[in-house]
Amino acid sequence: MGAERIILMGRHTSRTDLGREWGATDVVAERGAEGIQRVLDLTDGLGSHVVLEAVGHMPAYEQSYGVVRAGGVISRVGVPQYEDAPVGFGSLFGRNITLTGGPAPVRAYLEDAIPQVLRGEIDPGRVFDKTVAIDDIAEGYAAMDRRESLKTIVAF
Repeated sequence: MGAERIILMGRHTSRTDLGREWGATDVVAERGAEGIQRVLDLTDGLGSHVVLEAVGHMPAYEQSYGVVRAGGVISRVGVPQYEDAPVGFGSLFGRNITLTGGPAPVRAYLEDAIPQVLRGEIDPGRVFDKTVAIDDIAEGYAAMDRRESLKTIVAF
C-alpha cells in the first residue's frame, strides 16, 4: 500500500515468516533498548513514521514510542492491558507524536473483504495454525499465550 520499508518486530519465525510473505522488508528480533536501537539503525536514526502496537502490554507500548520518529504516529491495535501509560513530554508530547487506536472497525471493511476472500485474493485462514474443539477453547488460548500457536480456530 505504498510503504517503502516495513519493519516487523518479532521473535517467532511462524509469525515473522508470514509477515515477510505479507510485505515486511526487515525483521527485528531484539526487544527493549536493543530492539529500539536496531530499528533506529535501520532508519538512519530517525525512527518509523508509523508504528502499529499490536500486543497491548506496557513493554510493547514503551518500545513503540522508542522507535517512532518525531512527528510520527503510534496506533494501538493491541487492546491495552494497562490503565496508565507515559504520554508526557519525555515520551509523546515533547516529540509531537500522535497516539491513536481503538477497536477495529470491522464493518467498514467487511463488504469489500468478503468478495476478496471468495475470489481467493485474501486468505485469512493462513494465520490459523491450531484447531481445537469448543470444549478445548482454554487450551487454544493457552497455546497462543505460550507462542506455540499463531492463532487458534475453534471447530464446531
